[in-house]
Amino acid sequence: MLLLRPEFVMMNARSIPEVRELLADSDHVDVKTVESSNDLRTFLAGMLNYSPRWMVFLFRARGIFARLLGLRHESEPGPRTWKPGDIPFEKGALLSFFTVHDAKPDRWFIAYAKDRHLIGYLAVVAEQMKTAGGTRRCHVITIVKYLNWAGPVYFNVIRPFHHLVVKRMAAAGARESGKGSGD
Repeated sequence: MLLLRPEFVMMNARSIPEVRELLADSDHVDVKTVESSNDLRTFLAGMLNYSPRWMVFLFRARGIFARLLGLRHESEPGPRTWKPGDIPFEKGALLSFFTVHDAKPDRWFIAYAKDRHLIGYLAVVAEQMKTAGGTRRCHVITIVKYLNWAGPVYFNVIRPFHHLVVKRMAAAGARESGKGSGD
């Protein structure tokens, strides 16, 4: 995992108008950065295919907590088999429980999931580096906007797990193979 100063990453993210507009009234933003030789579609497929048993367990626990708060809960994730060519870049297209907000192949991908309590955006910005191997620095940005009182309650409980899951998903996306099958 590559560590960059958050202000540097956010400065680069703000250079993309589609990301900058989402940051304007956000309640929570975090960034995980990895280096990868994968193109953006392969990176995203690797991220989304990452589904080890411990993560499935956390997702089930999250479902119980969500139901206690009266929130909708997506079905449990099963084995994932996204191929790079399956990743849609068209606005409004569905990708798992996300809807594509905006995307530009090999530059950025922004999707969201919305419920009554919050809307969460997943943005992946691929920054091309000047290396012979064509390495990219991929910034995985989570942007959360609370919609009512349950938003901060829900997100602050899952936040520590969120950081772990996104960090591991980013690492899976960065792997050379792009398979990201699990730990």
